[in-house]
Amino acid sequence: MLLMSWTGNLLTAQEIQPVEINRPIYGQDGKDVTWIPTPQPLIEAMLTAADVTADDFVIDLGSGDGRAVITAAKRGARGRGIEYNHDLVEYSKRLAEAEGVADRVEFFEGDIFEADLSGATSLNVRLAPVFMELNPGTRIVSNSFGMGEWVPDDTARSARPCRSYCDALLWIVPAKVEGIWQFPEGELVLHQKYQMVTGSLTRAGRTTNLYNGKLRGDLITFNAGFREYAGRISGDQIEGISKSVQNQSVWRAFRSYQ
Repeated sequence: MLLMSWTGNLLTAQEIQPVEINRPIYGQDGKDVTWIPTPQPLIEAMLTAADVTADDFVIDLGSGDGRAVITAAKRGARGRGIEYNHDLVEYSKRLAEAEGVADRVEFFEGDIFEADLSGATSLNVRLAPVFMELNPGTRIVSNSFGMGEWVPDDTARSARPCRSYCDALLWIVPAKVEGIWQFPEGELVLHQKYQMVTGSLTRAGRTTNLYNGKLRGDLITFNAGFREYAGRISGDQIEGISKSVQNQSVWRAFRSYQ
């Protein structure tokens, strides 16, 4: 299991009493993981790393006391927290009221494995296989815990002194490009492992391997031969600019289903 709690998560109602909601015990056992709260400076660093703005809808799975969602709302975003513990859900609602952001956030009692993530633009959770099905460009941010072979796109550290769980890790869901793409004058073969891309480019009967291939949402960049390629994926088409020391030109490729 690769699930961890980033901001305080998954205490059952039997494990914490309502009068203790604002002071849960660090390291206390929960439903699936140990409860480890994220310091406020790191929450700020995580939201900054994810470039959260008023255009975003932030989901925190295992929202604990709701601070991550509430902090995002203070930046103008809308947000949703999903928490297993009924008492913490109620506490989060009261805290949102006190912080003046209740009109931009919502908190639900529920199981994170059954949550609907389809509306998210930024997440604070680790469920890599599910994330890869989200829209390209969706941002995922976590407190220190990685996602196995899916390496982060960026890492930031808490602005204040910190001894443990100090890093904000950011992933950007990549578009799916695995397969064969046709040029008017050749063929592009792409192999994908999360945001990393390898493959080959054949033009005018000559095949060269790709290097430095990477996806960032719906943007793809790679080198082939002595040219740099950058393009945006839109459905079954990639369009962008390729350039060398001597010149640059527009390139287009279309997904082949043969």
